[in-house]
Amino acid sequence: MDTMTPVYGSATLLLIAAAAVAALLVLIIVLRMHAFVALVLVSFGTAIAAGVPLPEVPVIAIAAFSTTLGTVALLVGLGVMIGRLLEVTGGAQVLADTLVSRFGEKRAPMALGIAALLFGLPIFFDAGLVVFLPIIFSVAKRFGGSVLMYALPAAGAFASMHAIVPPHPGPVTAATEIGASIGLTLVVGVVVAVVAWFIGVYAVTVGWLGKIYVPIDDSVLTGGREPDTSNPPAFAHVLSILLLPLVLIGANTVLTTLRTNGSIPAEGTLADIVIFVGQTPVALLIALLVATYTLAIRRYSREEVETLLNDALGPICAIILITGAGGMFGGVLRYSGIGDALSDSLADLGLPLIVSAFVIATILRVAQGSATVALTTTAGLISAGVAAADPSSLQLVALVLAIAAGATVLSHVNDSGFWLVSRFFGMDVKTTLRTWTVMETTLGVTIFVLSLGIWAVG
Repeated sequence: MDTMTPVYGSATLLLIAAAAVAALLVLIIVLRMHAFVALVLVSFGTAIAAGVPLPEVPVIAIAAFSTTLGTVALLVGLGVMIGRLLEVTGGAQVLADTLVSRFGEKRAPMALGIAALLFGLPIFFDAGLVVFLPIIFSVAKRFGGSVLMYALPAAGAFASMHAIVPPHPGPVTAATEIGASIGLTLVVGVVVAVVAWFIGVYAVTVGWLGKIYVPIDDSVLTGGREPDTSNPPAFAHVLSILLLPLVLIGANTVLTTLRTNGSIPAEGTLADIVIFVGQTPVALLIALLVATYTLAIRRYSREEVETLLNDALGPICAIILITGAGGMFGGVLRYSGIGDALSDSLADLGLPLIVSAFVIATILRVAQGSATVALTTTAGLISAGVAAADPSSLQLVALVLAIAAGATVLSHVNDSGFWLVSRFFGMDVKTTLRTWTVMETTLGVTIFVLSLGIWAVG
């Protein structure tokens, strides 16, 4: 969606954005308005205040809403169906028991985080999180306490990989824009993602955030139905279902990369097929079909399976709608021209290049919500300065990491991911700000500190 020519200057647009966020928080936290209604209302009001022509306000808002739903709804719907089958057939419990037996109770949060880091390499944040939900809830129910002790290490791992490591779109676009090596960004990014996750997510969760009590509510998966543990599937069977989309998406990534750099022909039937089945929605659909016909059909009648899958979609309708409305709010902020209006004033801050990259990405992230937009916009803004500074290959990677760090911090109400985490784990807005927003910020700051070290060494 293109942006309009800003009607007001940067200062006025920032005040409008700040007022919109404040109004949204008051409506939801103080007045207890439903989050979906509040997001739609504030999105319309923000568009009008920012000078969007009245006839265009609903069109722009709906376009932003549908763009987010197109990304989220299909992945979440397929993922939660897989999660429901793993949960009710006892497969999630098998995975949880195996993880705990290998790592021990005290290291269960670490085990979940490490597993999420591995799965997060090719899988986008929202898809990875929804597939991991049954494992998170199974481990949490086994040990009790706050669900955040187990949810944040896993969610933070997916967020870390999504922000830093190719083939995720943000770091790929940023690296391409400033001329950094995709391969070097991948190698360095994996190391930084793991270290930043351990410091900025795991340590912070165990020492602080995981102690904030949020009750365990897995009704989004079970619908109140107890798992059938009488004849649970084998660990290898369950693991193969989870690995199937990982392998398919990974193959897609490899072949797409080889085509891009010319290592294989741009056309080819076999490669086309592999790339097709490796698209995230297709890969999740295949995994769902395998789970249905190897886990559920053996235990339930076809009518019962249909009921299970149908019931899985009910609890996530509110989640999807609220997430879409969060995307609507962020989309309206972007369309109003806040990013464009900030560009001139931010690009000439007079800061060191790597600090400027972090600051610009942070302000754009806070202003409009989307991490990917903050990454790509910042890379474009600093590209001229990068060319003039002529940094080394390693320093270029450090710049990509600094941009990703700024695009990670301070996830709040204009970020669709904020609402996804909030609703999946049953948190109100205030609690999500105290936990998820803080964790995203500690993760982003840790990435930035590491990027400064790489910049100095490079």
